Amino acid sequence: MNPLVDRLRSRTAAFTHDFISIPVAWFLAYWLRFNLDQIPPEFITSAWHSLPWVLLIQGSMCWIFGLYRGVWRFASLPDLVRITKAVSAGTLLVVVTLFLVDRSTHIPRSVPAIYFGLQLMMLAGPRLIYRWMKDHRLNLSSGQRVLIIGAGRDGDMLARDMMRDPYRAYFPVGFVDDKLRRQGSEVQGLPVLGSTSKIPEIVREEGIDLLMLALPNATALEMRRLVELCEQTGLPFRILPQLRALMNGQLDMSQLRPVSIEDLLGRDPVRLDWPEIRVGLAGKRILITGAGGSIGSELVRQIARSDPARLILIDNGEFNLYRIEMELLETHPDLEFSRHLLDVTDAQAIRHLFESERPATVFHAAAYKHVPLLENQLRAAIRNNVMGTQVVAEAAAAHGCERFVLISTDKAVNPANVMGASKRIAESICQALDGGSECRFITVRFGNVLGSAGSVVPLFRRQIEQGGPVTVTHPDIERFFMTIPEACQLIMQSAVIGDGGEIFVLDMGEPIKIRYLAEQMIRLSGREPDLDVQIHYVGLRPGEKLYEELFYASEELVPTRHPKIRAARHTDGPSGTELTEGLDTLRTAADLFDHEAMLIALNRLLPCWSKEPDPKSPPIQSAGLTTEDA
Repeated sequence: MNPLVDRLRSRTAAFTHDFISIPVAWFLAYWLRFNLDQIPPEFITSAWHSLPWVLLIQGSMCWIFGLYRGVWRFASLPDLVRITKAVSAGTLLVVVTLFLVDRSTHIPRSVPAIYFGLQLMMLAGPRLIYRWMKDHRLNLSSGQRVLIIGAGRDGDMLARDMMRDPYRAYFPVGFVDDKLRRQGSEVQGLPVLGSTSKIPEIVREEGIDLLMLALPNATALEMRRLVELCEQTGLPFRILPQLRALMNGQLDMSQLRPVSIEDLLGRDPVRLDWPEIRVGLAGKRILITGAGGSIGSELVRQIARSDPARLILIDNGEFNLYRIEMELLETHPDLEFSRHLLDVTDAQAIRHLFESERPATVFHAAAYKHVPLLENQLRAAIRNNVMGTQVVAEAAAAHGCERFVLISTDKAVNPANVMGASKRIAESICQALDGGSECRFITVRFGNVLGSAGSVVPLFRRQIEQGGPVTVTHPDIERFFMTIPEACQLIMQSAVIGDGGEIFVLDMGEPIKIRYLAEQMIRLSGREPDLDVQIHYVGLRPGEKLYEELFYASEELVPTRHPKIRAARHTDGPSGTELTEGLDTLRTAADLFDHEAMLIALNRLLPCWSKEPDPKSPPIQSAGLTTEDA
């Protein structure tokens, strides 16, 4: 049926019910006034004469106060408030009107009061009864028996949605919640059966078929504990999305999803100073290199919401640039932007772009980052990560940019691989340029980014889908993790609080063992590690460390305005002359394809750099694939 026709039919039925209830309440008020006995003729005549006025006034009030905006199926407290206002206003106007018409002759003074109570019951009662009948159907035997974890607002909405489902695919049995004040109480008529620690016990006692986590704002630590309890039951479990996705308190069962590895590895949301960020970016011409990559494209999305004057996008990947262009045209059709298919190492093209576009802020996200691939791609790493940074940074300094933000990595700290070494030199370039012009050069370091191109999560997911084995380099290897949006927010916050020369690092919490990540991803797929899917340890690769670091020991830590962001000033690095000469030597060696000369130049610039494996833990000898460590 046409939705409009269906809606009009529902409104007509509701109005017809309310209109009929008016004369019923009016005459019943007279009958009750005379103790359910015969009503004297003069009074019944007066009731008939005044009825048209009562119908006109009360019917108008019901419409004016919006009794037909809602649906009986979802009648709630706001509907009761509207009914009370409509009946109150209607009764008062009836009394005033009938007094003006005939001085309320033969209308007992108690009739309007009785009419008010009856009308209130007749309008509210059927709506609430209908709602109750729909929410508490007698056929509860069908559907999966569900235990809801979390008896707060989200659990309440989830239970209500399940009880509204006409197909009864799910039957909520009760809740568990760790708040003592909720335990022993009821939500939507369902009991709170105990704390979350009793989940396995309650599952056995109540014959539960499915677990639903209604705690979208739980921390990663809490989520890991709850998932472990759910896994002990051997039952499937689902989770609500983050609360920000539940717009205007609306919830339906389609928003439930399996628990993802991001739920377990994510951290407490970082509160950023969005007004400051918008002030720093709004109305500015902003250039983003690597705009089609994982970090670059998310930067584009978030900066586009900050009302920049113009976005200038650079990428050397045709498809990636096309994809972010199409997304911007769809999501921000009024945004002024340009896109440029070029390489950051093309100095002439970069200078021409800066001359024509005149950006105020540059976010330099273009870089090669795949650790094992770059170990034997030294020239490519040097050209893109080192020379590309130098080209863009020098152009920013020469053309009056206000800020230049380099996106770096924790692998630049005591680098043990080509990727880390190239990014550390890129940091040195920016620090050397800071202070030599009006441009402020800022560096942002962070660890592994969940879901980025080439990251370990997609690799593990693919290996699990193929039945294994899942390959991990070492049982004790661990890394810091953060999400792409969080990384980009750190970058933007750092851009507006930096004075120049700092290296910003987000407080990334505790590192996660890659072994734990692999085990949890296997369990979340419904299988058991080393039983259904094998985990193979294949040994540390050249240049790989067991642990990542966020700061050098020589770096001077300084506080920032943001409690979750730390800053450092690197005091132990090549001087300006040494850096310039070293970069010239490195460029010449790269142009000549002289691998040994490039290694020597790198070692002179970074005496601490070593391509040898971490001596603290010799590699385990085993064949097989390896995990990505980017």
